[in-house]
Amino acid sequence: MSGTSSPEAVKKLLENMQGDLRGLSLECRKKFPPVKEAAESGIIKVKTIAARNTDILAALKENSSEVVQPFLMGCGTKEPKITQLCLAAIQRLMSHEVVSEAAAGNIINMLWQLMENSLEELKLLQTVLVLLTTNTVVHDEALSKAIVLCFRLHFTKDNITNNTAAATVRQVVTVVFERVVAEDERYKDTVDQPVAVQGNSNRRSVSTLKPCAKDAYMLFQDLCQLVNADAPYWLVGMTEMTRTFGLELLESVLNDFPQVFLQVTECEIFLSLLVKFLDADKPQWLRAVAVESIHRLCVQPQLLRSFCQSYDMKQHSTKVFRDIVNALGSFIQSLFLVPNTGNTSVTPSQTGSNASGNTGSAQTNPGVLGMGGGASVLPAFEYRGTWIPILNVTVQGSAKATYLEMLDKVEPPTIPEGYAMSVAFHCLLDLVRGITTMIEGELGEAETVGQTTTETASLPAQSSSEQQDLQSVSDQSEKELVSRAVWEEMVNACWCGLLAALSLLLDASTDEAATENILKAELTMAALCGKLGLVTSRDAFITAICKGSLPPHYALTVLNSTTAALSSKSYSIQGQNVQMISPSSESHQQVVAVGQPLALQPQGTVMLTSKNIQCMRTLLNLAHCHGAVLGTSWQLVLATLQHLVWILGLKPGVGGALKPGRAVEGPSTVLTTAVMTDLPVISSILSRLFESSQYLDDVSLHHLINALCSLSLEAMDMAYGNNKEPSLFAVAKLLETGLVNMHRIEILWRPLTGHLLEVCQHPNSRMREWGAEALTSLIKAGLTFSHDPPLSQNQRLHLLLLNPLKELSNISHPDIRIKQLECVLQILQSQGDSLGPGWPLVLGVMGAIRSDQGESLIRTAFQCLQLVVTDFLPTMPCTCLQIVVEVAGSFGLHNQELNISLTSIGLLWNISDYFFQRGEIIEKELNKEEAVLQKQAEEKGVMLNRPFHPAPPFDCLWLCLYAKLGELCVDPRPAVRKSAGQTLFSTIGAHGTLLQHSTWHTVIWKVLFHLLDRVRESSTTADKEKIESGGGNILIHHSRDTAEKQWAETWVLTLAGVARIFNTRRYLLQPLGDFSQAWDVLLDHIQSAALSKNNEVSLAALKSFQEILQIVSPVRDSEKPDTPPAINVSVPVVVGTTTATSLGRSFMRTDSIGERLGRYNGSEPPVVTDEIEDLNLWWAAWNSWYRIGSESTRPPVTCDKLTFIPSQPFLTALIQIFPALYQHIKTGFSMDDLQKLGVILHGAVSVPISSDASPFILPSYTEAVLTSLQEAVLTALDVLQKAICVGSESMQIMYPAIFDQLLAFVEFSCKPPQYGQLETKHIANAKYNQIQLFAPAEWVALNYVPFAERSLEVVVDLYQKTACHKAVVTEKVLQNIIKTLRIPLSLKYSCPSESTWKLAVSSLLKVLSIGLPVARQHASSGKFDSMWPELANTFEDFLFTKSTPPDNLSIQEFQKNESIDVEVVQLISTEILPYANFIPKEFVGQIMTMLNKGSIHSQSSSFTEAEIDIRMREEFSKVCFETLLQFSFSNKVTTPQEGYISRMALSVLLKRSQDVLHRYIEDERLSGKCPLPRQQVTEIIFVLKAVSTLIDSLKKTQPENVDANTWAQVIALYPTLVECITCSSSEVCSALKEALVPFKDFMHPPASKFFSGQQGYCCFSNL
Repeated sequence: MSGTSSPEAVKKLLENMQGDLRGLSLECRKKFPPVKEAAESGIIKVKTIAARNTDILAALKENSSEVVQPFLMGCGTKEPKITQLCLAAIQRLMSHEVVSEAAAGNIINMLWQLMENSLEELKLLQTVLVLLTTNTVVHDEALSKAIVLCFRLHFTKDNITNNTAAATVRQVVTVVFERVVAEDERYKDTVDQPVAVQGNSNRRSVSTLKPCAKDAYMLFQDLCQLVNADAPYWLVGMTEMTRTFGLELLESVLNDFPQVFLQVTECEIFLSLLVKFLDADKPQWLRAVAVESIHRLCVQPQLLRSFCQSYDMKQHSTKVFRDIVNALGSFIQSLFLVPNTGNTSVTPSQTGSNASGNTGSAQTNPGVLGMGGGASVLPAFEYRGTWIPILNVTVQGSAKATYLEMLDKVEPPTIPEGYAMSVAFHCLLDLVRGITTMIEGELGEAETVGQTTTETASLPAQSSSEQQDLQSVSDQSEKELVSRAVWEEMVNACWCGLLAALSLLLDASTDEAATENILKAELTMAALCGKLGLVTSRDAFITAICKGSLPPHYALTVLNSTTAALSSKSYSIQGQNVQMISPSSESHQQVVAVGQPLALQPQGTVMLTSKNIQCMRTLLNLAHCHGAVLGTSWQLVLATLQHLVWILGLKPGVGGALKPGRAVEGPSTVLTTAVMTDLPVISSILSRLFESSQYLDDVSLHHLINALCSLSLEAMDMAYGNNKEPSLFAVAKLLETGLVNMHRIEILWRPLTGHLLEVCQHPNSRMREWGAEALTSLIKAGLTFSHDPPLSQNQRLHLLLLNPLKELSNISHPDIRIKQLECVLQILQSQGDSLGPGWPLVLGVMGAIRSDQGESLIRTAFQCLQLVVTDFLPTMPCTCLQIVVEVAGSFGLHNQELNISLTSIGLLWNISDYFFQRGEIIEKELNKEEAVLQKQAEEKGVMLNRPFHPAPPFDCLWLCLYAKLGELCVDPRPAVRKSAGQTLFSTIGAHGTLLQHSTWHTVIWKVLFHLLDRVRESSTTADKEKIESGGGNILIHHSRDTAEKQWAETWVLTLAGVARIFNTRRYLLQPLGDFSQAWDVLLDHIQSAALSKNNEVSLAALKSFQEILQIVSPVRDSEKPDTPPAINVSVPVVVGTTTATSLGRSFMRTDSIGERLGRYNGSEPPVVTDEIEDLNLWWAAWNSWYRIGSESTRPPVTCDKLTFIPSQPFLTALIQIFPALYQHIKTGFSMDDLQKLGVILHGAVSVPISSDASPFILPSYTEAVLTSLQEAVLTALDVLQKAICVGSESMQIMYPAIFDQLLAFVEFSCKPPQYGQLETKHIANAKYNQIQLFAPAEWVALNYVPFAERSLEVVVDLYQKTACHKAVVTEKVLQNIIKTLRIPLSLKYSCPSESTWKLAVSSLLKVLSIGLPVARQHASSGKFDSMWPELANTFEDFLFTKSTPPDNLSIQEFQKNESIDVEVVQLISTEILPYANFIPKEFVGQIMTMLNKGSIHSQSSSFTEAEIDIRMREEFSKVCFETLLQFSFSNKVTTPQEGYISRMALSVLLKRSQDVLHRYIEDERLSGKCPLPRQQVTEIIFVLKAVSTLIDSLKKTQPENVDANTWAQVIALYPTLVECITCSSSEVCSALKEALVPFKDFMHPPASKFFSGQQGYCCFSNL
């Protein structure tokens, strides 16, 4: 090496390299320019390396890939000369060891290409040899490729090449193994910690070998493969190989390098051979000797350990230890399965048994030796007819080699029957004992060291010495890892074979001691596997013990599935045929118990043998002593125990302990005396087993709990769909485990209770009953246990313990809920004072009861709540009070039991009382809690979220109480609604002053208005169907016999309550910012109620309206029985109490009120002095009133039997509100408002009433009495007119409108108002007593006469006061009055009431007496022009009425009526005609015509002869005539116009008389003997009387007033009168006589002087 690295050598190398590169450049100059360029750059690279580096060789090696590249490219040209040059250069580089691993790989690849192209084959071999011998950079794939290249060249056709290649292969193989030797030498002193070779992906490589060893291993392995004509794993690319060459190579390696092979081979081969000697085809003596040999090994666990480490744990090595164990298992199986008859060397055993090799006799009577001879039963194995005795061959733990010592003998010895089995059996036992003892001992030491390690590691390292300690600790842990790997490998290697053999022996054993040994071996193996964490093997051993505990073929899913899983795993044992044998059912064991299997469909009975019980004890022992390592196999253990317990008939008792119970259904459990005495022992062991769970670590405890839960789930599945007795083993043991682990209950509480909650939901009643029993027992025990720290300081644990109690609320089974509530009751009674943070959960349990869960459940829960409210309110945190309110409220909503609902409302009242009494304490605590929550919320950056935020917490408590009562106020049951409503308003009334002022805003909007909204909605949508009875035999009053009527009562109560609060608490509400909005909403509610189609509600709404307007002061209790008594708690008392108890609450907001209220006597209802002064509020009230009025009095569009008509009391109350309301709005009351009022008043009085109500409202028809409504209407108008009277000028323009309104009412006397299309009957026709059910009520029109007449009186009174008023004159009020009066006056006798027209006449006379002077006064203005024709027509219609008097009118009545007519004419004569010059002449003309008509008017012909004189209205005619004449011949003619009128009137009168007389004479003549019609006779008589009156009047008149023409007309009548003398009627004759008599004054002698008009005049005047 030194030779190649000396400076001279290096210098020479550099020169040679540059020379080689220059030579290459020259050779490639023409044909291969890229190679030339690469060569030239190579020269530069070499020079640069030489110049820049001191260690030139190292630098060259580092850059060798680039340095070699030009030469590789040169080889790639395939030109012989160039190739040779390049290969020589490459060899030079290799000999100086400046080739890196990467460069070497590239070189080999290039050589491979040349080989494939058959170029320079000898040179190639030479290069390979140089490459592999000069250094060790070539490994793995590169090495294998180089070797394959040599092999390939060995098989070419060229002999020289072949031989050269063969020599090269031999040399290369030797080099590979030499490297191993060198490597071993190099690493001899270091710790054997092989480094894994990177990048080796070959699947057959061994990662634990060092690099050179691995190459050698792979090469040797492939040589073996090739010799066996198999494909190589490593030498990829081999095309052919001869076996001889392969064997030669193998031989040379084995000869030359024995040290590499010797250390692994000899022992392995020997042991493998020993195992084969046990095969069934070997002679019996050989097998016996082999067993003895193996026994010797089995008693040396350390030796076995080294076998395992040396062979089993090495890859590609024989699994010696595993094979030994498996061979023993196979050997034992073969003894049972292969009959001994073929073995001639077997002679009858030394024990004197006669059942030696004869299989037949063995089957007939196995295991019994000469029973008849009194011999005892020998210990033996017996399986499927093969009986093998157990011989006492050796002492435990030592191997006695009986037959090994006879090997010097020529003849094989005779082996006794059972000897081989006995030795094999002891082998197994000693093997198990040895391994477990050794491993557990080492494990114990490791654990001790491990603890020290943990402690040391947990301390921070502070000095170098400590670091050294840590280093040694880490070394120790590495050592432990190695040890653990050995232990695990040993167990993994042996467990399968052991288990197969032990299981078979356990099944075959007929000896208790042998069984005990087998079970002990299985137990220790299970425990060891558990400690090492080998789950599969642990479970397999436990399964074997479990199967042994149960009857053969017992259907236990857990075990069967485990077995299936085990058998599906890799139990293929190399070279051995081992089967997992199921226990046989032919075991001849003593049966000690018969019971029923635990199955879904039990088929018959099962039997337990003494061996089963023995196995059960082992199982209990295992669980008791090794519970900590059982892990998931608790499932197997417990499942088995459950089935055994079931078969033995043990049942759970108090606390979960199992006791012998009564037999289950089906065949009774039969137990022998032996087992009977054993049962209490088994039971106590079982209990101790679970008691000992307190010593398990947390993880193991969890495994136990999980197993019990899993077991319980199976029992639950089995119990589905039937009500048979379920297995309660798991539930009982869960309870037991929980009770003994109470000190660390926290870690197991969730899985434990989570599962028990599932059990509680099971359909099988017995199962869930036990689930609930276990759960409630655990909760109660947990609460009473003295935890450390105590529960009072461990809130989380406290809540954890109580949580399952709450979870039970999600279960619907009533029996579970009863258990839950009983538990709550017991907790309350024992722990009520110390529940603390648990209160919300406990209260939640009570609150979770639903209405549909049965009466008894609700009653029990309610008992708990009552107990809480009566005893525990002071002990619970104040934050829970809200929950109490909610729970109490929820009971109110339960519809199962009315009494509970009502009592819960009482509880809410008690709670409110408690709040009131302890307000200060509650408030303080809540504020403190609030501050904490607020802080937490701020830290999280969220808003504090609670109901009614941001009201103060104490106020929120009240608001929750109010809200809950509010919910109850809309309950479906009327009694609950009523009680809740009364309580709500009482509470607000009594304790409302405790609230902060701002909270009233929430009370109004969120509580009261929200409630009103809901009540209104429910009321308007309530069912109208009739309810027959109130449940049971309770009869329902007809006023409450529909849901709608019942809701009406609620609406009334609620609205009244809210209105009362507005009234009594106005001083608090008014300062709130949005009082006007609240006022509007309240008015809206009043309006809705008032307009509801329910008389009770609408009337109550108006009462509330009156109350909020303070029209009525609050009524005292005694006067109002319907309302709840507590509502009217007088305010001063409340405030007084509050201040007196000094609750520490700031009363600044109510101090002034307190003072103000202090002025009132407590017994007096408080009257708040500051009335609403805000006009807007009053106008809002007016608008509401108007809407109510206009809606309620508007007639319906369609009329049917369901049409709603407002009641009289409602309308009366409505109108009665107006006068007081008006007092506040009168200043702004406009004409429009008056119009609106008028519409309502008119509408209200137009409303008819139903005939069934009429007897109570209407006076009898004859009484002239007004109804209350009519009184109210007139009062309203009276208030108005009085206000106008004293009001401003602007107000007085309303007079005409009031007159119009009143006159409209006056018209009702003759034309009753029509209410829409509704058909009304006259009161006299209504059927009072014949109202049929469901028939529509007949509507009766009111008797409007008294009302109309009273209105008329008001009109007259008012007119008398206001006749001269400007507005009255301008608006033609007088004309309107006359026009209205014309209606009754023209009807006269046709009026509904006689009094009407008489009152109309007298009113007219009164009005005219006042109005006519005013009219004359304004004659010139023309304001009364249109009145005169109206007046004339009125006189005309009245005096000459078209109606006929009734037949029964007496003479006296008629005379009275005539005197009224006369009064009218007298009015004309005194008030009208004297002022003719101020009156339109048309009017005077009409009057004159009328008087003319009156003077000759005749009545109808219906009078009797006796009455004729009276009925002719003679007095009237006379007065008319006299008036006519009086004004016809007035001495005071002032204008020609008047004279003209008079003359015209007389002329008309005389002309008419003439015509009547002529017609009569004519008719008389024509009629002959027949009398003329009575009417005509009457008329002629009247005319004749008129003529006589006329002449009398002419005589009385001043002569100058009589025109000559008039005299001429009078005298002209005379001849006509004379003609009448022939008439036949005596009446006419007597009248004629009277008419003719006055003419005597015209009879005088003619004058002697000339006749002239003047003389004639004089003569007449002398008359």
